[in-house]
Amino acid sequence: MTRRNRALLWGSAGLTAGLAINAAIRLRFMLDMRGDVVLITGGSRGLGLALAREFAGLGCRVAICARKQDELDIAKHDLERRGAEVFAGVCDVSKESEVVNLIQAVRARFGRIDHLINNAGIIRVAPVANMTLDDFRYAMDVMFWGVVYPTLHVLDEMKHRGRGRIANVTSIGGKVSVPHLLPYCCAKFAAVGFSEGLRAELARHGVKVITIAPGLMRTGSYRQAEFKGNHQQEAAWFSISSSLPLMSMGAERAARQIVAAVRRGDSEKILSTQASLLARANGAFPGFIPNLMAAANRFLPHETFDRESIVTGAQAEQHAEDYQRRLTRLGRRAAERLNEMTETRA
Repeated sequence: MTRRNRALLWGSAGLTAGLAINAAIRLRFMLDMRGDVVLITGGSRGLGLALAREFAGLGCRVAICARKQDELDIAKHDLERRGAEVFAGVCDVSKESEVVNLIQAVRARFGRIDHLINNAGIIRVAPVANMTLDDFRYAMDVMFWGVVYPTLHVLDEMKHRGRGRIANVTSIGGKVSVPHLLPYCCAKFAAVGFSEGLRAELARHGVKVITIAPGLMRTGSYRQAEFKGNHQQEAAWFSISSSLPLMSMGAERAARQIVAAVRRGDSEKILSTQASLLARANGAFPGFIPNLMAAANRFLPHETFDRESIVTGAQAEQHAEDYQRRLTRLGRRAAERLNEMTETRA
């Protein structure tokens, strides 16, 4: 063996050992969550349900909430079938009174709330010309105030114990604003600001806040999304983008990475290589990415005169072209696994 080959061999061995040591250290400092109570908003389907399964697999007691009782019943049965201890409560997180009632009910059942996962969200897709003020208010109510309300009502408990995790599931749309998702992005930008500032303030109390920024994920949630303007075309590009493997990340893989970030107490976790590169590029070249988005917007559907009518992804899917059905096959399979097949009415 030549000197060069020996050097390469030793270098490879050293790198492997270094990676193994780093992995062992990261595992050593992961929080043991067995027996802990985890509250997940929007936990009846999609990513929220995938997260509930992951936390249940760690031995956590899981509380989930959503707006629809039928979806909660299905999710609760799914989790209990996996051996989890579950509480499921109806709650609209945009309404503080309902959040207060939910938190009281969870405490009555489990005695405390150790960790909070703010995951609830909604998506409306359309050009800004087809959006109304109510669209912006609705997005802020659910994805900003729906993060603030649960957080503020569990803070004192966590600070008193000097322990706890709060994970805020935002979006790459909270880092880079995307055409045809303006209300959504505005709310997610606000949630990112709240999450990052909260981490700084709570660190001295032993409570860790984790900002989660996923890119596109294959959860099947496009069926629950709402489309305005040119409904069919908007639904087509959005459902395909969130179903193709090179553009989107599997929900179960995303859930595993989020739970690991929560256990480590990471400051931030951006999910998918594509989303991470986009966020980094936007930070390094702040003028370039908006111009790139402007170019992409030219290929998206144009606005219409109708600013009121809304069609859900499930409704649009009934009239989808054959090519769209083929390209969204993985998305539909995810929808079946993650309780996204229920029909909704906008």
